[in-house]
Amino acid sequence: MATKLLLTFAICRLIVTVGLTLDPTELLLLGVDAQLSVDPTDVKAASLDFGLLTGAQPPLAVMHPASSQDVAKLVKAAYGSNFGFTVSARGHGHSINGQAQTTNGVVVQMSGSKGGSGMASGRKPPHPRVWPQERFVDVWGGELWIDVLRSTLQHGLAPKSWTDYLYLSVGGTLSNAGISGQAFNHGPQIRNVHELDVVTGKGELLTCSEEQNSEMFHAVLGGLGQFGIITRARISLEPAPQRVRWIRVLYSNFSTFTRDQEYLISLHEQPASQKFDYVEGFVIVDEGLINNWRSSFFSPHNPVKISSLEPNGGVLYCLEIAKNYHESIPSTIDQEVESLLKKLNFIPASVFTTDLPYVDFLDRVHKAELKLRSKGLWEVPHPWLNLFVPKSRIADFDKGVFKGILGNKTSGPILIYPMNKNKWDHRSSAVTPDEDVFYLVALLRSALDNGEETHSLEYLTNQNRQILRFCDEAGITVKQYLPHYTTHQEWVDHFGNKWERFYRLKMEFDPRHILASGQQIFTPTNMASWR
Repeated sequence: MATKLLLTFAICRLIVTVGLTLDPTELLLLGVDAQLSVDPTDVKAASLDFGLLTGAQPPLAVMHPASSQDVAKLVKAAYGSNFGFTVSARGHGHSINGQAQTTNGVVVQMSGSKGGSGMASGRKPPHPRVWPQERFVDVWGGELWIDVLRSTLQHGLAPKSWTDYLYLSVGGTLSNAGISGQAFNHGPQIRNVHELDVVTGKGELLTCSEEQNSEMFHAVLGGLGQFGIITRARISLEPAPQRVRWIRVLYSNFSTFTRDQEYLISLHEQPASQKFDYVEGFVIVDEGLINNWRSSFFSPHNPVKISSLEPNGGVLYCLEIAKNYHESIPSTIDQEVESLLKKLNFIPASVFTTDLPYVDFLDRVHKAELKLRSKGLWEVPHPWLNLFVPKSRIADFDKGVFKGILGNKTSGPILIYPMNKNKWDHRSSAVTPDEDVFYLVALLRSALDNGEETHSLEYLTNQNRQILRFCDEAGITVKQYLPHYTTHQEWVDHFGNKWERFYRLKMEFDPRHILASGQQIFTPTNMASWR
């Protein structure tokens, strides 16, 4: 009783603050009050994300669900509410532009619920369940990929496709695409899903797959949370390797660099012995040492000066490749790697190689995170810009952006690597350029308040706008990955020929626009206008 009184008081206070005409008893009648929290720590955390770019107001409450049914009850209450409130699912909080935030509603904290302050009932979400014979794993939508990996490795298995950073939620990456250096071979993470449990914007719990509720299945994958909240995913697995041969080589010529990258991803149908398992790359425009949190691979005891490598236009390009192998099985890893490297045209003296455990390779960015946290450089604004650039225009992008707009300061890593469009399912909601090969260009910059103008949030944000304006004026039809737009027409243009279906399914599964309002694709409706 005391908990309900406290919750009622806190919600009433928030209603006055944000001006929402919501009857607080609507939240109390859900039957899941033990999972609802108005603790200031929970509420503040739910109003922030990794980007730290938005000044969102705090949500009315934060829900720590223990099951799909908990999520369904909440969304059903929102759908049937006389006044209306929104519901946004939040994973590990790694959105950039407030996509998982909501002001006049409830944030569902999908990740971290196994010990959160809202878990007064002691109930917890289900742990991953591995099916070794069938080679798949059932996981809670808020499960972090690092924990999925730990669970599957107990059975000698692992997911096929990854993101560079593993402390992201399954539901979060599947709502976008989930990409890394394995995508050229296995496709994005959304291509490696067998089945989903989804709570729609009407509060209905649906199981969907290729065979069951297939339209919903494909719409949710890459659907930016617009049609439902993913509460369970069945992920495809493969035998896990034990070790990785991790290699980086440098290029001073962009066309040679991209030609080699495109050659390597063209080998995707070849036997495992005749291709790399991972292909990425990054751009180096800063003078001095080739060292930052993403390229700490290079030994500080053996510094490499950019100027000594005669870069073309002041820019170097690093090809990053990896080959998996097993320690216990007689291997020809050395011969296989050497055979592949012989076909590439990198700078001869620039080969850097290391061998490490498979888990350490996959979790490489987390180690860099810990270093940045220790220096107070992690929880800073991140004006990231992720673009899919068609192969036919990547040279123009290089000339205009890498050798033009960026100058010789980046304030963070710049990834660049190609992917094969035929590894993506066109039925998903994810949007890519209309070419057989396209590139991810990810400008992963951090804004620092250190007195340098080129590191400031204003400077980097303006530079992002300049890059997008350049692409528009040059006729380079880029597509944003992890998209952020502020107008209806921009979203229509982004989805292109997928918009009509996207809109139709939104009206079918979330007609009141309750879900993921932080994406700013649709405006939530109150009951009066909806009826």
